[in-house]
Amino acid sequence: MSLQSHVLAGERAHPGATGDFSWILSAISLATKTIGNKVRRARIEDVLGELAAENTHGERQQKLDVIANNVIKSCLGSRANIGVLVSEEDEEPTVLRTRNDGGRYAVFFDPLDGSSNLDVSVGVGTIFGIVRLPEGEKGGVDAILSKDSHIVAAGYVLYGSSTVFMLTTGDGVDMFVLDHSIGSYVLAKRGVQMPDARQIYSINEAYSDRFPQGVQSYLGWAHKEGYSSRYIGSMVADVHRTILKGGIFIYPVSSDRPKGKLRLLYEALPMAMLVEQAGGVAITESGTRILDIYATDLHERTGVILGSTQEIAYFQEHMNKSS
Repeated sequence: MSLQSHVLAGERAHPGATGDFSWILSAISLATKTIGNKVRRARIEDVLGELAAENTHGERQQKLDVIANNVIKSCLGSRANIGVLVSEEDEEPTVLRTRNDGGRYAVFFDPLDGSSNLDVSVGVGTIFGIVRLPEGEKGGVDAILSKDSHIVAAGYVLYGSSTVFMLTTGDGVDMFVLDHSIGSYVLAKRGVQMPDARQIYSINEAYSDRFPQGVQSYLGWAHKEGYSSRYIGSMVADVHRTILKGGIFIYPVSSDRPKGKLRLLYEALPMAMLVEQAGGVAITESGTRILDIYATDLHERTGVILGSTQEIAYFQEHMNKSS
């Protein structure tokens, strides 16, 4: 079953469905297939490496960051049911239309997560979240940051040894793989479930002396318990492994980043929804459920802890003891 057929079948099961998801997901599908092709041909087309410009976070942009960002905005911008596009690469949102003009949804996205790894052919990805905007006159930033906005779908596409599209619309997580022979994402597994426990942790341990005491305590315990360390450095790749294999992904606040590094709207929230729908847990170091956090700024950052239920429980024990 293709991604498109899968979405249409889901809409037929809900008589009140408007077809909005089908339109949005078809645009995301087209965009990610285009980006995947650009990633595969990056060295041939000489689009690897950094630009002179920095993005809104003060990070040096990769050439493909800009290309991927433009591809997604081009594909999504023509969809009449999208009101706002919010990208990691843009300081301000792209406001297309108000809610009253038909813009029922906002799409948050990180166009090319892990792009600094492109030079060495490590798996990278696209993260997205689809948010239903509130009724009324609000538009732009006011609509996005309203507590009446709700994330209703999330996913990521991993450009690795195969191109994998993970998607949830609030009824479990389904995995699709791009079949290049037909140019379509096809359903590979329905109802992906994260194992309840696995002795694997994923963290950039080189920064451990900057982490909160509870995180350091947990890492010391994990060493004694014989845990394995697996860290790729591309959030999509690390989270994908954690969802399929189990374990825990840790990207905490630190002394030099007291608010965290990962962005709430277009990295943490979509991944949290996917992890929870796969049976896992997604929290901050303090134990706050990520999906319960309301952003007050478009580029708000947060600490992110996600993974198997038992592994998160072990982590929280150490955080509680150190508080």
